[in-house]
Amino acid sequence: MASSNNGGTNEILVEETGSVRTFILNRPKMLNALSSQMIHRLTELFYASEEDPNVKMIILKGQGRAFCVGGDLSLILPSLRNWKIGANFFLKQYTLNYVMATYSKTQVSILNGIVMGGGAGASIHGRFRVATEKSVFAMPETVLGHFPDVGASYFLSRLPGFFGEYAGLTGSRLDGAEMLACGLATHFVSSDKLPLLEQALVQVNSSDPDAISAIISCFSHTPNLKEESPYHKMKIINHCFSRRTIEEIISTLESEALDKKDEWISSTIQSLKKASPTSLKISLRSIREGRLQSVGSCLVREYRMACHVFRGEFSKDLFEGHRAILIDRDRNPKWEPSKLELIRDDDVDRYFSKVDDEDWEDLKLPPRSNLPQYAIAKL
Repeated sequence: MASSNNGGTNEILVEETGSVRTFILNRPKMLNALSSQMIHRLTELFYASEEDPNVKMIILKGQGRAFCVGGDLSLILPSLRNWKIGANFFLKQYTLNYVMATYSKTQVSILNGIVMGGGAGASIHGRFRVATEKSVFAMPETVLGHFPDVGASYFLSRLPGFFGEYAGLTGSRLDGAEMLACGLATHFVSSDKLPLLEQALVQVNSSDPDAISAIISCFSHTPNLKEESPYHKMKIINHCFSRRTIEEIISTLESEALDKKDEWISSTIQSLKKASPTSLKISLRSIREGRLQSVGSCLVREYRMACHVFRGEFSKDLFEGHRAILIDRDRNPKWEPSKLELIRDDDVDRYFSKVDDEDWEDLKLPPRSNLPQYAIAKL
């Protein structure tokens, strides 16, 4: 087995074993938050491995207690006098997401810990996602003044019923059993079996997804959902989160709360009321549009949205959310606009329009070829 590192920075470790390349996110003190350098390096590695006929499979995992908590905006936001710095970060990240979603070789992501935001984008688009009892998934963007991006409007909209709207709008945390049940994970393996699983995978000299899945299945099982799991609430979730607007979703939940004493309904309402009103509105529309779009179209649209969020022309909630949650940590963001009723449809429309800047361009996705059938299905 050969090992290499990223030009001495060690933020991405590389292990080479036979026809398998293992890429390890290695910022454990930052819960493997993705820096621009890590995104650039991963993109390089994925391209190089795709072109190398000796490579048959990619394993992606994280060092420490997280797989990846997302993109590291803390490196960008404090000095963001120019919104194009943020736009460039997202351009590179979304391009990596697209390469992963259309990858010609099998990617196995081992999600043994926290998987949030950009960490989901770096794994859920891949062919196999292995959850464990330590997995914690969330798309918490609406409480940060952002929206579920990195192609989340594609993968959340394809979860059963309206579970994607629930997860994306509330930022609800899901455990490994719930990830498997809803399809975010393809397998569940107890963490103590991961070393044996990895040993078995690196001995595989095949890119055949069926053969790789069969090996993972030898170590996997289907865990029981906890009694209070939101996945047991699918009837209520489908009834409420299928509504056309955020206002109707909340009012339907409030009607349900009157009919039955249910702590889950109350906490769901509170989660929505704590989130940025602007974020909720653009996120719901994004997920709904994602239901009918390819993964590429979702990423192109999300790039437009992200550029508008960073420009902050209508709302600066992204900056306020990060101040309140990640910097000052007072957990008391002052959203502006402060109420859903203050946001008109044409205010939402602007997030989905081209950016009015002569130097700005839509996200241009790289050409892809020799795609396997499961990748073609995403297009």
